[in-house]
Amino acid sequence: MAEDIGVSLLGLGVVGSGIAEQLIAKEHTYQQQVGSKLVLNHVLVKDKDKNREIEIPQQLFVDSFDEIINDDKTSIVIEVIGGEEPAKSFIVAALNNKKHVVTANKELIAKHGPELISLAKKNNVRLLFEASVAGGTPIIAPVLRDFSANNITSIKAILNGTTNYILSRMSTENADYFEVLKDAQKLGYAESDPTNDVEGIDAAYKLAILSSLSYKSFVKDSDVYCEGITSISAKDFQIAKELGYEIKLIAFSELKDNQISARVHPTLISKNEMLANVHGVLNSVQIETDLIGNVLFHGAGAGSFPTASAVLADVIDISRNISSGFVYLDHMNIDLNSSIGDISNLSTKYYIRVSANDEPGVLSRISTILADHQISIASFIQKSSHEGIAELVIMTHEALERSVQEALNQIKNLSAVKAIENSIRVMN
Repeated sequence: MAEDIGVSLLGLGVVGSGIAEQLIAKEHTYQQQVGSKLVLNHVLVKDKDKNREIEIPQQLFVDSFDEIINDDKTSIVIEVIGGEEPAKSFIVAALNNKKHVVTANKELIAKHGPELISLAKKNNVRLLFEASVAGGTPIIAPVLRDFSANNITSIKAILNGTTNYILSRMSTENADYFEVLKDAQKLGYAESDPTNDVEGIDAAYKLAILSSLSYKSFVKDSDVYCEGITSISAKDFQIAKELGYEIKLIAFSELKDNQISARVHPTLISKNEMLANVHGVLNSVQIETDLIGNVLFHGAGAGSFPTASAVLADVIDISRNISSGFVYLDHMNIDLNSSIGDISNLSTKYYIRVSANDEPGVLSRISTILADHQISIASFIQKSSHEGIAELVIMTHEALERSVQEALNQIKNLSAVKAIENSIRVMN
């Protein structure tokens, strides 16, 4: 049994600080759980002489990764720098030097997961990344272990707390998108540059990881159709509520007929659905399997301590292996030759909001275009006109994505149509 297990930390931002704080504060607790003492050996930072609020012995700070890679006492490297580089180079070097790695890096795992998993296996070490999806809410481990006897058929999820906070506020307060975004930035829920969150990129990384593990086929982030929330207005929420829906940024993937489809976009979802009732910065993942049916995971998706919880759970898992003298290698076999479906083949219902001149024949012309593209109208609402401009809301029956997009392009070119104000897919 190992007496001490050395841990080195790459990065001391919000998450890194939470990890370091817990490693120091719960040293005795973790030793009881592991059977060996977890020792923080090094913390890699850009400026090791900078004054910091967190109480870490100054001698632990290093500004060169070589000091960590050449430290024989470091068994586990935790990476919370984020981004592709230098994070990838650090992880590759750590794995090649027979050091176990725990990371929260969703972008890196989404883009290079199979390559890094294979490298870890080759070097008889472990690479764990529970914190890369849904933060402190466990989902990676259940997919790999608890659902191992199941065939996972679909994933429906809210994977970004920032966008869920914004949409929740817009829904309950009839608030403007930009107004709520500013509040989210003041509260620290949104970055000064919120692009990755509000354009759905962050959720696409996470969905790619979950889909690759669930379907055992590599789904790259670029395979995920991605559409953000910036076009959603308070008006859309008002109408959605009248129709019995909420609007959420849903990450959805499915394995059907040996083909994977994956997409992230705003979605009208019935108020009776579980995901419709996930509010604030929380994440929620609904997994459908052949043996269990639907299972919902719900909890904190980001933040210092929730993410630290997931990272440290992986560290403790690996440390128990080291302490017992037997390292269990993770069997994450992912086929690199995946068949990915195109969004144009999607068949679903649609919400379409159009502003047009309040004159006879407009709806008839729009209906003709929809009919020409095999799109059937389920319901139609005309809002009161203002200054001669009427607002038309159309709900369709199921239709092909490519047909809907072609029809919308024709509708917006009608002389009487002022704008396609929005078109949102509806969860079936």
